[in-house]
Amino acid sequence: MTPQEVSETTVNDSRSVTIPKSVCDELDVKPGDKVRWRVEDGELRVKVVSQKHGAFEDFEPVDIDEETDAVKMEGEFGAI
Repeated sequence: MTPQEVSETTVNDSRSVTIPKSVCDELDVKPGDKVRWRVEDGELRVKVVSQKHGAFEDFEPVDIDEETDAVKMEGEFGAI
């Protein structure tokens, strides 16, 4: 997609929009990515926040000498 090309979508009744395929392809938007919306000087700015798969693969586990249950802990403390 070149800067001269314009993609347009319609806001539906629940105020959802669909990102055009050409935009997704150009920006490599994948399922699970997030879209950050911001209004600046009366204009809408949109930023894609990509999911980082495998970001912790290089980390070694740390033995804290006790068992933990991440699912239970998330329920107690909430997701970060």
